[in-house]
Amino acid sequence: MTYDILCFSHLRWDGVFQRPQHVLSRFARTHRVFIVEEPEYEDTATPHLEAVPSTVDNVFVFRPRLRASYPFYVGEQIESISALTQALLERERIRHYVGWLYTPMALPVLESCAPAARVFDCMDELSAFRFAPAELIARDRATMRWADVVFTGGRSLYEARRPLHDNLHCFPSSVDAAHFGAARAETTREPGVQRAVPRPRLGYFGVIDERMDYAILAALAQSHKEWQTVVVGPFAKVNPVEAPQSPNLHYFGQQAYADLPGFLKGWDVALIPFARSEATRYLSPTKVLEYMAADLPIVATPLPDLLPYRSAILLADTPATFVAACEQALNAPAAQRTAWAAEMRATVAATSWEATVRGMETLIDRVVSRRATRE
Repeated sequence: MTYDILCFSHLRWDGVFQRPQHVLSRFARTHRVFIVEEPEYEDTATPHLEAVPSTVDNVFVFRPRLRASYPFYVGEQIESISALTQALLERERIRHYVGWLYTPMALPVLESCAPAARVFDCMDELSAFRFAPAELIARDRATMRWADVVFTGGRSLYEARRPLHDNLHCFPSSVDAAHFGAARAETTREPGVQRAVPRPRLGYFGVIDERMDYAILAALAQSHKEWQTVVVGPFAKVNPVEAPQSPNLHYFGQQAYADLPGFLKGWDVALIPFARSEATRYLSPTKVLEYMAADLPIVATPLPDLLPYRSAILLADTPATFVAACEQALNAPAAQRTAWAAEMRATVAATSWEATVRGMETLIDRVVSRRATRE
């Protein structure tokens, strides 16, 4: 079915490669995709949409630049961004399109539009995150009423929201198995920044924010001076000085998505050291399947959406038990490693982002067809 997609996202397209990038880059194979990010401050009397470079064909990214005190859709921003959006629709001749929200904060802008279908891809409980705007809870509930179809990024979030919408569907985060499976290939090279780090190496990649359990990171560094913990990803909403510091803790910042398999190739254990809090209660980490695709032993805190993988990964909920689980992973006999790898490969083989997008597209097409019939 032919239509464009107009999406508003709270995540920067050129940031960490996450669910929006995976999903929308695949939709872009058959649809034009226009993404409007959260606004960014510029001391200008003329608000405008700045084009953000995209390396994905058919994906066009824009960042509102205006005198915005906060990077959210509040106050006078709404009128300005709504006008910019209408101008974008006219300029790009976006006539028949799906309105797609990752951030409920942008709802007032999309409410001024007339999409052929209204989609809310609810990947996180954003209201539980640090510095969430005061308007978010009310707009979240309004978005649930506005949407024709709602997707959730994990099972626990689906169960929590099931009473709120009658066209709600669970699409847990999936995996690009070929990309991350390259970590097992002889030809894949480790990035130079990591090659100088001794082994054994324990690694994490992803955003470093309030969801991280810093006590676990500190315990890993202090308990075994010979262990090297590699942390790949940008700091967000936290000051880097809040994170534990140690000679055997290495923060490498954000790295290119293409380089992540090379980092994985040089790790002995992969980590998901998230705190157990309201911010992680409904979290469904994409990285667990990405680690699995690399056949790496995995140690994680027992978030609800990770419990189904308990026979293939090690779960630990305190700094001391997390360290013990890492010891177990590093010293696991070959038979145990083989059993983990077999189960992880079976899990990875059962899902793909392509299948996720096909499922989403089927549901969206159904809404578009139904609305066209009514009109």
